This record gives sequence, structure tokens and C-alpha cells, in this order.
Amino acid sequence: MASSLGMQSSPSRTASFLKPSSSLSRCCSRQTSLSFNGASTRISSTNTIKCDISEPLNFGNGKPTIPVLNNQTLPKFLESARVDKTVNRNDTRLKLFSGTANPALSQEVARYMGLELGKINIKRFADGEIYVQLQESVRGCDVFLLQPTCPQANENLMELLIMIDACRRASAKNITAVIPYFGYARADRKTQGRESIAAKLVANLITEAGATRILACDLHSGQSMGYFDIPVDHVYGQPVILDYLASKTICFSDLVVVSPDVGGVARARAFAKKLSDAPLAIVDKRRHGHNVAEVMNLIGDVKGKVAVMVDDMIDTAGTIAKGAALLHEEGAREVYACCTHAVFSPPAIERLSSGLFQEVIITNTIPVAEKNYFPQLTVLSVANLLGETIWRVHDDCSVSSIFQ
Repeated sequence: MASSLGMQSSPSRTASFLKPSSSLSRCCSRQTSLSFNGASTRISSTNTIKCDISEPLNFGNGKPTIPVLNNQTLPKFLESARVDKTVNRNDTRLKLFSGTANPALSQEVARYMGLELGKINIKRFADGEIYVQLQESVRGCDVFLLQPTCPQANENLMELLIMIDACRRASAKNITAVIPYFGYARADRKTQGRESIAAKLVANLITEAGATRILACDLHSGQSMGYFDIPVDHVYGQPVILDYLASKTICFSDLVVVSPDVGGVARARAFAKKLSDAPLAIVDKRRHGHNVAEVMNLIGDVKGKVAVMVDDMIDTAGTIAKGAALLHEEGAREVYACCTHAVFSPPAIERLSSGLFQEVIITNTIPVAEKNYFPQLTVLSVANLLGETIWRVHDDCSVSSIFQ
């Protein structure tokens, strides 16, 4: 069944607790043109385009806070001379198609790019098979297919493969799979004998289907890029989350970045560096045997501080919730959870809304069902980030310069 598309937009704020010399200052302090007098705005309608609200709106039903972009303003950290001078926004050789996994994000990306989503017919047969037909010509075109492989992962992955095959058979010149969330990314190595490395298998499937390039956001591990035999553009949701955190009136000396496990230390360190080299703490989780309770240790000082826990995804929220409980036991004043991908498998919502977190900050790489909204949830949009990256790929311009 063809999808119904909604539209939201991306956030931007100014830094209030950063040192002027920090690397984040270079990223966020340039974004002052998008501040709305310090007000935190919320979306109450899927067709909201701009926000001129001077006072924050208060929702008591747990609907997430989503800062709204004025559609006439380009985020400063995405601005460049190329945007104004060299981009042909009416380029008919660029085609953008959406799968059914996250149509709202696809619509946001299309709006940022000034394009209409391509016409495509996607439906399921009675036996569950997927049917895809492009309803406009893509011959010789640069085609971008937006489809995260989020739950239901197998359904969405198969739909992406069939979309790629349809474009290849329709003689598209280039086919870029835009995958905001790459499923199976956690199966990136063998941790014990006779295991599958599913991330490599999925990479092979996408390549063999006919994709010529991958655009992914916050892969679970960097080595996953090496599983593809085609170019991979890896973008990060970090600037969007950092920009939102910069709107918080948090004293720099009170801030500490926390990795919820040892495996996420590199990610947390990079995040802390952007926050003017904020202190780093690590939750060390150890299990001494089967059916033996976990031993949680904290490396670093969080007493009296505002702890910002950083991870690439939240699935069942077990690790991050236990880590937050430990931080409170160690004297943390407030705990924020930040992640790019909100998988939110049960019982994640119960754990995240239990009062452990001051705020849970995520992005919309994976759609969040309205039934999963809770008062502490904040959803930020990566649409502008993806849209600008798509333009740069199409124009053969640098992607990495977005994050410098």
C-alpha cells in the first residue's frame, strides 16, 4: 500500500555553556540565525512549516519536543558558498524516492532540497510478497532511495532491495541507498564460534541488488563501511544533538559526558571533545558468570554534575537505564540520554519514562509511534543533514566538510 507522507523539520540553537575556543563553538555558534528567542517549540501538526512562536507551547500528553526550522532559513553549519552559487535546485536528473519505513523523514528531506518525492507504487500481496513499480522515468538519472532498515527490519530491507532492483532495471545512472538506520549493524563480527556476520551479508545483498553508493547515518561501528565494495558516505547525527544541547542553560563546569559501556568510549570521547573537552566518565559493566548479577562500576566523577549519556542507539534501554541508576547513586544531579537511533524495543519505554532521565534526546532516523511518546522524550530531525549530504553527493562536493 502506498505510504502517506508527513513533514517535520530540523533543530538549531545557540551555544550557552561552551567555551568560545571549543570545536563545538565553530559548529554551533554559527547557527544563531535559527534561534527563536530561546523558546523551545513543539510540533502539533504534521504540516507545520515554520515557527514564529515567542513562548514555548506546553503539552501534557508526552508529545515530544521538536524544534521547528523556519523554512526560509538554512542552518548555519550547513551553509556554504556552494549552496548559494552552484546548486541547481531544479536539476531534473536528481530523483528522490521514499520507501514505506519512514515516509515522514523522506518528506522533510524532500522539502529541504526543494524537490518533490518521486512517484512510486509499493504494495504487499496477500502472501506478504512486496511489489514495487516506479511511476516515472529514471533513465540516466541520479536516484536516491530513502529507506531505513528499522523494525520490521527484514520487511524494510527486502523492500529496499526490490526498490534498488527496480531502479537498476529502469536504467538509472546512479543508485544511492540512503539508509538513516542500518539494521544488522550490530552483527559486525564473530564474538563466539559458528556465528554469522550478518552486517557483511546485508552489505553484499545491497551491493548485488544494484546500489552504486551508500549514505548511512551513525553506523554502529566504523568497520561496517568496509563491508561494502561500493562507496559509503557516513554522516553523523552528532551536530544536531550537540546543537540542541547547546540551548540548555547548563554551566560548563557542571557537565560530564558518560559512556554507558566500555564499547562506546570512543563515541563519548568525541562527543565530549565537541563540548569544550568536557570530562568523561565510563560505566563499566561486568558479568562474572551465567545467571550471576551484573557488577556495575563507574570510572570518573559525576557527583553534583549533569551527566549526558551518549550512545548510537537505544534498543531495550537496559544498559542505559542501569547506567543512569548508577549515576544517580553516585550523586549525579541530572541525567540526560542522547542517541541517534531510537529502536525502542519493549520494555524500553517503561525504562526510559521511569524517572531516571531528565530528558531523552533522539533523532528521527527511526519513526517513533505516537503510543511510545512520553513526557521526557525529545525528537530532533536529521532531514536537513541528509538533504544537504544528498546535494553534495549529487554535485560531487565534499561531505566531510559539513562536520568541520
